[in-house]
Amino acid sequence: MQEPYKLRYFIYKIQDKKTVVIEKQGERSKTYDDFVEDLPENDCRYGLIDIEFETADGRPTSKIVFISWNPDTAPVRPKMLYSGSKEAIKSALVGVGIHINATDHSELDFEEAILPVMKKFT
Repeated sequence: MQEPYKLRYFIYKIQDKKTVVIEKQGERSKTYDDFVEDLPENDCRYGLIDIEFETADGRPTSKIVFISWNPDTAPVRPKMLYSGSKEAIKSALVGVGIHINATDHSELDFEEAILPVMKKFT
């Protein structure tokens, strides 16, 4: 595993219906848009991303956000597996206070969906 703060994000998948593994990692230079592009269109994943933004009073800050990607277009079995396993991975990721569930790309829109949630925690 890389040293802390050297990566922007992790994307996790469930392997063999029982083990959560890291599927992709994003270097620190990557963006939120890169993270979204790395999510599969029609399959479920978990994501953990460090997002930098400005608070309402203009201070730069960052938050680590857990995103459960469970698209409506995914097959039923993976959707059930990821929904049922979500609490276990969330409890393993100690210190992550922001959890977002997304079922389509509109729920991943940074300005409309993600940023307003993050600003509630500043």
